[in-house]
Amino acid sequence: MRIPAVAIAVAFAGGILLGRGLHLSRSVLGISFLCIISLLIAALLFAWRENLWTAVIFSLVGWVCMGAVAMIVASRPLPAEHILSRIAAGQIELRTPLRWYGHLRSEPARLPWGVGLEMELSGVETAAGMIPVSGGMRIGFTPKEGETLPEVHAGDEVSVMAQARLPLVFRDAGAFDRRGYLAGQNIHLLATLRASSLQERVSSPPATVATQLARLRALLRERLDALCPDAPQRAGILRAMLLGDRSFVDQAESVDFQKTGVFHVLVVAGLHVGALAFFLYWLGSLLRLPRTLATVLLLGALFAYIAVVEQRAPVLRAGLMTGIVVLASFFYRRLEILNSAAVAAIALLVAKPPSAFDTSFQLSFLAIGCIAGIAVPWMERHVQPYVGALRGWRDVTRDGAFSARQAQFRLDLRAAANAMTRRLSARKAKWAQDFGVKGVGWSLRGGEMIALSVVLQFGMLPLMARDFHRVTVMGPVANLFAVPLTGVIVPLGFFTLGGAMIAPPIARVLAWPLGWLVALQGRLVGWFAEVAHGSYRIPGPPLWVTILFFACGIALAVALRANGRLGHQLKWLAATGLLLASFVIATYPFPASVERGALEVDVLDVAQGDSILVISPKGSTLLIDGGGRFAGFRGHAEVPGPDPGEEAVSAYLWSRGIQRLDAVALTHAHQDHISGLKAVLENFRVGRLWLGRETETPALGQLKQIAERRHIPIEHELRGQSFLWDGVQVDFLWPQIPPEEIAPSAKNNDSLVVRLQYKERSVLLPGDAEKQAEYAMLSETEAGRLHADVLKVGHHGSKNSTMPEFLESVGPQIAIISAGEQNPYGHPSPELLERLRGSGARILRTDEEGAVQVVTDGHGIRVSCFVGCEQDEEEKKKMTQRR
Repeated sequence: MRIPAVAIAVAFAGGILLGRGLHLSRSVLGISFLCIISLLIAALLFAWRENLWTAVIFSLVGWVCMGAVAMIVASRPLPAEHILSRIAAGQIELRTPLRWYGHLRSEPARLPWGVGLEMELSGVETAAGMIPVSGGMRIGFTPKEGETLPEVHAGDEVSVMAQARLPLVFRDAGAFDRRGYLAGQNIHLLATLRASSLQERVSSPPATVATQLARLRALLRERLDALCPDAPQRAGILRAMLLGDRSFVDQAESVDFQKTGVFHVLVVAGLHVGALAFFLYWLGSLLRLPRTLATVLLLGALFAYIAVVEQRAPVLRAGLMTGIVVLASFFYRRLEILNSAAVAAIALLVAKPPSAFDTSFQLSFLAIGCIAGIAVPWMERHVQPYVGALRGWRDVTRDGAFSARQAQFRLDLRAAANAMTRRLSARKAKWAQDFGVKGVGWSLRGGEMIALSVVLQFGMLPLMARDFHRVTVMGPVANLFAVPLTGVIVPLGFFTLGGAMIAPPIARVLAWPLGWLVALQGRLVGWFAEVAHGSYRIPGPPLWVTILFFACGIALAVALRANGRLGHQLKWLAATGLLLASFVIATYPFPASVERGALEVDVLDVAQGDSILVISPKGSTLLIDGGGRFAGFRGHAEVPGPDPGEEAVSAYLWSRGIQRLDAVALTHAHQDHISGLKAVLENFRVGRLWLGRETETPALGQLKQIAERRHIPIEHELRGQSFLWDGVQVDFLWPQIPPEEIAPSAKNNDSLVVRLQYKERSVLLPGDAEKQAEYAMLSETEAGRLHADVLKVGHHGSKNSTMPEFLESVGPQIAIISAGEQNPYGHPSPELLERLRGSGARILRTDEEGAVQVVTDGHGIRVSCFVGCEQDEEEKKKMTQRR
């Protein structure tokens, strides 16, 4: 077996997959360890008796079992003193500010909106006394004018008075698990520091190696910013490319890098580590350093680089791979790249088994697999022979050393060169021929880069569609420019940064070409991002398509290494299957997951905001609002949070296979309703945009600009308008003010109020309408026209909405409240909850149940929740009988 490490890595990873979610007692785990040892001993005995295939089977089974056990051990419950365990046990309440103690993991980070701190927690002071805890907390501080934090450094013991919160998580199908993502970085709580006086330094222990590295990291960031004082955007890109800090990368520019498929240049990983290692290797060769000294210096530089940019998983993977290659070359061993990657994967999975489920881990090794399994063998067969044939192309006596095709290529090259330079003098002819042959060589190398880029884009297509819902058509072309530029920017950037630490005048000279290259890269990426249809969003592929894709990919890799007719046939069969699977993934020809013959209303969990998906009995779709980011109270702006339009609403729609929305409605232009719609309009094909009252708010202006750019017609819906929609009667009950009367700002009582009637059942969606609008609707609406079986409670459960008279007129069976977990407004209010209980309505809340789905066939009503909610058995029985 030429690549044994690959088989072991696959078996170990398969075991991790099998062990996910399993829990075994200590005694059973002990027995499992004994079984694994027995399997491996049996494998050794069969190998000693030269029964190799039996030995391989026993060995691989042992590795599968080892992976399962490793995952079970890694998934053990958190310690009792961990902050999450304390919260789950009810020992710590996060509803009020508490004093938290711990030490700083790193230097205070300067951020676009203020300062960021990361604490390793040691204790928390509550009314019951000091409670020891462990875990991590990330703290944000936005200073007022003239305000600064007390000077603290990495390693200092500090105390902070703040109200902590769990990281935001959207409980909708397909939503990004931000809480789990941050837990992977050892961040379990978030907090906002309201004033600098609420932070105190308790002590300053002696500096450790880790704290010294943290301070060096902060110093490098400062020096890097100083290199581009008049171009902070370039400094932000350099921070990302050299030090792995993407805090200052402009959001619009970041999206451009995603659209063009070159976002990897902003993530310190294999490309950056490889570029740095190649530069150091070239420098060692230029200085004619002894082989041993050059290897030691190169490995030392890689170790220092990993330490400086923090021990993040992509950097560790790239560093480990590069280290294996460097050591192998030192011992004059020809490495099989797949084997090297497999050894690195095994080491990383043994250290942290759950990383097998990390998208970054999967993409890294998938990229290596594409390069080593498909691109390199293809180039060795179809390009490298002709590159080799260019050496000594004039020497006829060397033709016999080449294959028939290579020899013919040399003959044709000489004939073409002589024919094209026949009328030139001997000197000019030789110069022109040499230049032309070099051009042929460059063309072949360019062809290799194109092939490599295409293979990578194709190979990563399923995971990019599954996890990022993006297809980058321009990716192969954009990478032809971005990757070589990165290969120059990274070593030049480190050389300049080193100069900034030692000789600032030299660094300032080097900063000019460095900044020019970064600007050139940005302009190229921006240009490619503007190409029409160069990138688009897509639902993730079905599992069977992904399995077919990778099965064909593996078959193609095997065929490219095989010889003979069978290998040739397998190659074409696998390539055809791969192209077919790629086409299916890129076009997603599958229908959306909808229930025909029923009206569906999904109230999504978008934290403190509203977003409601309505699906008609014939499958037409309407989205009302898109949630939004909490911007803080007036005069106390907060750090912009996650975008629910991207991470919750779009993700949920993609999970249902929805690519088109027939209409998108905005109830009113408050941040928690409108800001998520920007991502929705960009990500989906939208038929119409419905607006109520016009306002002069910038957010609404931006939304209308996006609609105009994407040719989405805008329609105004007001009180009294109605129409029949696939058998559903749609009535607009509010607002009644004409659209030409533009308000200076958005108001809750200008919300678009929609009532849906399907046969015997009705749904009322009042947006954020409060008591003034409710009383107006009561006085101006015919008796019975406000009744609804399902009410989406107005204004997130505010005490000023869903007043007793309005509630009595509506008379809902089910009341759904869309509110954020631990939201700063205290929604839903106790008074409102009491009113709903008194009415007899069944109460469902997105902050407790997650997304709430209501489906009616016009007679019965079926309710389901993301977290889980009990179904009314009588209604469930009625709907079952009618089907």
